[in-house]
Amino acid sequence: MSGKDRNERQQRLLAALRGSEEPMTGAQLAAICGVTRQVVVHDIALLRAAGEPVLSTPRGYWLRPDREGRSPEQHVLSVCHPPELTETELLLLVDHGVHVVDVQVEHPIYGDLRGNLHLSSRRDVQLFMERVRSSGAALLSSLTDGFHLHTVEAPDAARMAEAVAALKAHGIQVFS
Repeated sequence: MSGKDRNERQQRLLAALRGSEEPMTGAQLAAICGVTRQVVVHDIALLRAAGEPVLSTPRGYWLRPDREGRSPEQHVLSVCHPPELTETELLLLVDHGVHVVDVQVEHPIYGDLRGNLHLSSRRDVQLFMERVRSSGAALLSSLTDGFHLHTVEAPDAARMAEAVAALKAHGIQVFS
């Protein structure tokens, strides 16, 4: 395969991602480009290495849309709760207009382990939770007895404070 073919395919991948308001799966992108999912994974890695802001989420790949030129306030929440409160936690955050960027735990052997989430709506949370249930995979927080961090983005400090208060009201420990 020539570099020209690869470059053209990568431009098709970027165009498809730019044109989609939702994340796209590797299988969807593979069908668009007429290649295997593994080729898409490789191309995405090359695009990232070249500086393209392609994000990988549990729902697929996407380019984060510009939020009307405003930069949201980014915060790191340190929280602790049992696994059965995960859906409640995430729904409370998105219901308060908070974008959940990722989840992170500090593993005693591997150090920081991070999972991209990019959840902004109830639907995002429902799809994520369905995937957790259907895969049988353990949540990262299960490695640390429920302690974990979330990088989140809120439109302003007041909205973030409301979200934290709601978490606490539902029995989710939030540490400053």
